[in-house]
Amino acid sequence: MILVLILSSCQDVERMEKPENLIPRGKMVEVLTELSLLHGARSYNKNMLEEKGIAPYPYLMQKYGIDSAQLVQSNNYYAQNYREYGYIYEEVKQRLELLMKKYDSLREIEEKERDSLRNLNKDSLDLPVDTLQQDSL
Repeated sequence: MILVLILSSCQDVERMEKPENLIPRGKMVEVLTELSLLHGARSYNKNMLEEKGIAPYPYLMQKYGIDSAQLVQSNNYYAQNYREYGYIYEEVKQRLELLMKKYDSLREIEEKERDSLRNLNKDSLDLPVDTLQQDSL
């Protein structure tokens, strides 16, 4: 009896209809990836973004030609299908990991360049040997 009651109650779950302005899956991955980056930048140094006149959300909306209502509706629609949503977030995660690898390799190159410049500066401080001086012997 309880099992019948539970199964019948699950049938009344209403699913959201597909929005007319649904953000396509690939674009949604791009938007969510950029949104993650903007959240990170904002939490890292909000003041710098404000000083440079960067408003993260308006920037994101303008860049992708979407509005906040469209983003919320699309997000809610994809969230209803947890498998699809899982695939989207897995792609976002992969993109962020790739960006992190690129960043790490660029940082490594910059550190090597800085070390080379530091060593070059140390070497240039050495006094030159006077080759015109006669040997005392």
